[in-house]
Amino acid sequence: MSLTLVQVIVSGLLLGAVYALFSSGLTLIWGMMNVVNFAHGDFVMLGMYSAVMVWTALGGGPFAAVPVAAMLIATLGVLSYFLLVRHIMKGPMLAQILGTFGLALFLRYAAFWYFGANFKTLPDTLVGGSFVFMGLRFEGSRVLAGAMGLAITLLLHFILTRTAVGSRMLAVSEDATAAQLMGIRPQRMQALAWGMAGAATGIAGALIANFFYTSPTVGETLAILAFVTVSFGGFGSVLGALVAGLIIGMVESLSAYFVGPVYKDVIVYILFVLVLWFRPQGLMGKA
Repeated sequence: MSLTLVQVIVSGLLLGAVYALFSSGLTLIWGMMNVVNFAHGDFVMLGMYSAVMVWTALGGGPFAAVPVAAMLIATLGVLSYFLLVRHIMKGPMLAQILGTFGLALFLRYAAFWYFGANFKTLPDTLVGGSFVFMGLRFEGSRVLAGAMGLAITLLLHFILTRTAVGSRMLAVSEDATAAQLMGIRPQRMQALAWGMAGAATGIAGALIANFFYTSPTVGETLAILAFVTVSFGGFGSVLGALVAGLIIGMVESLSAYFVGPVYKDVIVYILFVLVLWFRPQGLMGKA
């Protein structure tokens, strides 16, 4: 195997880890509440703008932008739950779809109003530029994003499966009424889920902003990618989102290398359709 092909595969895995991170928030909300957040891509977009603002105002890099984005988008997630989601959950599924879609439009056009329509980018050297390791050349921003994406997604999976808080959240997702009889407050757990999803999404946005353009419409592209990743891995499974994200990132990179960058999305969507055809619940979703 040539060094070029190895670099393509590793680069794809690094990108896939970031896909997994910003998709984990979407799958967490679905697994917890059976609510599809159509504003998820716009949460990522606001995380990206948080990084841009930290750099513009303070000259800070990702280590300053990541905690700021995490706190801001986590707060937005909790506010979205209390002000909107907990009310529309009482209605039909159509109310949930239209409610979160309306939230997406509100956030998008608020970004247009405040930031303008022009693309914004961060300096290439903000994370140290590129470096060579074992004959392979990598961009520091992508390596940092991939490593942090993998670590935080695994941490989120650990919290949900190995901690008391995760057990309470699982109990609420299985039967909110029974959980309440056991002394668990469903609304508190659901708000926490939105906060955790927002924090993960904000971190992903702050990391992506170091190598991707930022604009009010970027959330549309990222939302589609998140839905594909979550559907591929299985709605409700953070580990499934991680596996699917890594696969999609690698397939994208290999497709761009062998077929051409123009066709990489086509290859991903074909693979996605085939998986859903033979396994509609996704790779790790429940039947």
